[in-house]
Amino acid sequence: MNTTSLHIKIEPSIKEQAQKAADDLGLSLSAVTKALLKEFVRTKRLAVGGSERSEIPNARLRKSLQQSEEDIKAGRTIKFKNVDEAIGYIDSLIADDKRKTKGKN
Repeated sequence: MNTTSLHIKIEPSIKEQAQKAADDLGLSLSAVTKALLKEFVRTKRLAVGGSERSEIPNARLRKSLQQSEEDIKAGRTIKFKNVDEAIGYIDSLIADDKRKTKGKN
C-alpha cells in the first residue's frame, strides 16, 4: 500500500484526550484519523458538535430492544396499514381503559 504522512498542529490536551478515547476503543489515533478523513471524502461533510454523535444505548434501553426483538420473533406485534389505523387502535385502547376505570368507581 502506498502511503503518505500527514502532520497537523493541535493543542496537546486535545491530542491526549483523542489518544485516550482511541485507546479506550482499541484503536490507534492514526486509524481514527484515517476513518474521519475517509468519511469526509465520502460524504463531503464535516460533522462537528454533539448532535452528530452516535448514541450508545444504556442498559435499560438494551433490555427494551432485546424484548422488542423477542416479541417480533414470537409474532407478538400489530401491523397497521396507515397512520389513521394506528391512531384508531390507540384511541380504542384509551376508550377501553376509560370504560374499565369508570366501572371501578
